[in-house]
Amino acid sequence: MRFLSLLVACSAVVWGQNDPVRGRQIVDEAVAALGGDAFLRMQDRVEQGRGYSFYRERLSGLSRTTIYTRYLTRPEPPPTGYIGQRERQAFGKNQDVYIVFNEMGGHEITFRGAKPLPPDTMERWQESLRHNIFHTLRSRMGEPGLVFEFVRTDIHDNAAVNVVDVVDNDGRVTTVYFEHLSKLPVRQSWFRRDSRSRQKIEEITVFAKFRDVGGGVHWPFVVRRERAGEKIFEMFADDVKINQGLTDELFTLPGNVKVLDPATKSRRR
Repeated sequence: MRFLSLLVACSAVVWGQNDPVRGRQIVDEAVAALGGDAFLRMQDRVEQGRGYSFYRERLSGLSRTTIYTRYLTRPEPPPTGYIGQRERQAFGKNQDVYIVFNEMGGHEITFRGAKPLPPDTMERWQESLRHNIFHTLRSRMGEPGLVFEFVRTDIHDNAAVNVVDVVDNDGRVTTVYFEHLSKLPVRQSWFRRDSRSRQKIEEITVFAKFRDVGGGVHWPFVVRRERAGEKIFEMFADDVKINQGLTDELFTLPGNVKVLDPATKSRRR
């Protein structure tokens, strides 16, 4: 019976392709499922859990990982590709190794000091954020030229999903799968060009195990990233909190930290 119901749910493939009205309806339903106004008013977030890195499908690193996110007040309307977000990625039980991203750039901080991140690393972080469906729904709605085109109904992980292309004014396209029953985003994919070979590389992120993290806001506790068909990162959160009053000090360099030469070899890969 479940298989038959999935087939019925997928019968809409023939109609409504590249339909922006249906696409916007699906996106509005997703915002409501994520928490509606509480989701849109979310000021910051702290995610803690186990982070795993992979190289050629083999485990290459693991650590206790804490990700701090703070949203900035955006201009109205937001410019194309709006970022408006600061992030801190901390590793280990004592969080003595961490990376900060802000509008001025990024640094990796260890006991040696603060090493500026290369421009291409910052560019990748920003571009990944512009394709992130949660960032789009929280911070980019109302951006001039941003459209949501319904593409088809499909099956993902044995569940019916509505597939929507998110297209911005700069031509970025992110394909997002929204689960038919829960309305939540469970998969996204987009393509980028390798800076050296110029070959197209597909970036995929899968989201699972959504939970209420306060005030009706739902957030995924499992996130998996794939690149060119290979798993590169997976995080299993055991605690997610929102609206913790995070301050600027968490996302900027301490005043007494030594800034290292960018050529200094990093201890993290």
